[in-house]
Amino acid sequence: MSEAKKRKVHTPEFKAKVGLEALRGAKTINGIGQEYGVHPAQVGQWKKEIQEQAKTLFESRRGPGRLRHTRNRSCSTVKSAS
Repeated sequence: MSEAKKRKVHTPEFKAKVGLEALRGAKTINGIGQEYGVHPAQVGQWKKEIQEQAKTLFESRRGPGRLRHTRNRSCSTVKSAS
């Protein structure tokens, strides 16, 4: 009887690295999968997850302490008028 193959557990950092490389589009999904030892379907799933979750980076609640972009492209903290 053959020994069962254990599933690999990848860290969130690894998934992000692979997914972002897929988003860049410089290499094929197959090439990225081969380079990192991950099935191409998994690379595609991580890429899709990053695309779907990207909008949450820009969702913010208005109020004290939120960041505001200034003309010189740096961020400054907006203080609430109390």
